[in-house]
Amino acid sequence: MSTDGGGIGLPQMSEPEMFARLLSEGAERDDSEPAIAAGIGEQMLHMNLLLLPRSMRARIRDISARVPASNAVLVGGGIGHLAAWLLDLWCGDPADPPEQPPRRPDSFRIVEPGGRFGVIIDRLIRRHGAESWTHVIAMPWQEVAAETASWSAATAALPKSAQPSPLPLPLDLVIIDMPESERASASSAAFEMLSPGGVLLVQEPEVPTGDVGVAEEGSEPTLAQMKVESFNRWIDFVKQTSESHSLGFVELTGGTLAVLRRAT
Repeated sequence: MSTDGGGIGLPQMSEPEMFARLLSEGAERDDSEPAIAAGIGEQMLHMNLLLLPRSMRARIRDISARVPASNAVLVGGGIGHLAAWLLDLWCGDPADPPEQPPRRPDSFRIVEPGGRFGVIIDRLIRRHGAESWTHVIAMPWQEVAAETASWSAATAALPKSAQPSPLPLPLDLVIIDMPESERASASSAAFEMLSPGGVLLVQEPEVPTGDVGVAEEGSEPTLAQMKVESFNRWIDFVKQTSESHSLGFVELTGGTLAVLRRAT
């Protein structure tokens, strides 16, 4: 693999040095929650929705700031909590706009199948004035991934009037914020769409503990057994990816952030 930083805005250095720089905490920012994100977090608490740990949100923001992404995707928009952190990074606080706009992606897609949540995210996008480059895709991620893969495979034969791909390809930055049981399959599908040097960020599923037994034939597995199956799929994905690509893990309060980078 190239040791020039892979085009992600880092100076020439070895692969381990590059990854250490990519994964490090941003010295220019702390983990203070942006004002808009703080309001959304309060809503989530009232709705009994789980919040991604603050340390995880802050580190995702810090890493995203170092990736010069043309096309970025957030898989699992929810009611816009993590999206608010990212839009604050790329647009600044609408109440106090920066004199010089930060570098931002050319396109940012937020995949959220819940129509009601999509309306909330749309308001968030308009509040940041990001309508020209940020859009919500109100479809399940696996459908988006399948349609995008089919479109990519058939590009050469498609007429100009054909529907465009659901996602602008290739993807330079993908952030997965989905339930634990869906992270392995979502990450696997997303990784296939990454550009060379593209980065995928996802919270690592928790390691199952205890003996959960084996599901009897013809019966539904228990929640504990499904958690083990999901974690095994995650391990398989990580092993396959590590054979040809780069990955690192950041231990944070409340979980571990996995960072996977496609070979250049």
